[in-house]
Amino acid sequence: MSEKTIPILPCRTIQPVLDFYTALGFEVTFRQTSPNPYAVVARGGIELQFFGMKTYDPAQSYSTCYVLADDVDALHEAFTAGLKSRYGRVPNRGLPRIGALRDASHGMRQFLMTDPGGNCIRVGRPISEDLHHRPAPKETFSRALHHVALFADSRDDPAAAAKVLDRVLRLTDERPTPAQSLRLLVLRADVARRLGDEETAASALSKATAIHLTAEERDSVRDDLTRLDELLVQDGSG
Repeated sequence: MSEKTIPILPCRTIQPVLDFYTALGFEVTFRQTSPNPYAVVARGGIELQFFGMKTYDPAQSYSTCYVLADDVDALHEAFTAGLKSRYGRVPNRGLPRIGALRDASHGMRQFLMTDPGGNCIRVGRPISEDLHHRPAPKETFSRALHHVALFADSRDDPAAAAKVLDRVLRLTDERPTPAQSLRLLVLRADVARRLGDEETAASALSKATAIHLTAEERDSVRDDLTRLDELLVQDGSG
């Protein structure tokens, strides 16, 4: 006998949640309005169930679940394309939103998305046998990148990430490598966009695009270059 776990997640109203997931390519497989609002969506081996609560506040939600996927890159690409088609843009702040695809410090390649009900769905695959968080590096800029990733994604605190980034980007006694500079600036643009600070986002994007990288350096920051392209398209500069 095989077992299966299905998360049952809250939302204030069902329809916006179903619109979000159908944009991602899910199918609504069940829906009821009484005796209580309830719905089920499925896509491949992913199934999520939702119940409605009129008094529920999505902005205060702590509901989350993890989806393990063999091809997380393909899902991220499909989900961002679906959301852009549905909403006319890729939402990266407020509700709903979807984050960047990154290699996390706990051995997972993942991205986070939050639906209109405030439920955070983490999607990823293992890239290491060790799933413990790595200790922060000692080198200044690697350490900053480590902490920013935790603040921006795991803790969903872009304001804290922005403070760390601004501090290291102002340093004059130490300078990051070109690859580190690109990563720092792309992250700064990303968190600025999430905070609604379009001026800082535009400035960081401009500086990031001016950085010259060797072929080896470009390969080492391929995810960041992809995110840079995504942010430029959102900005209308791409």
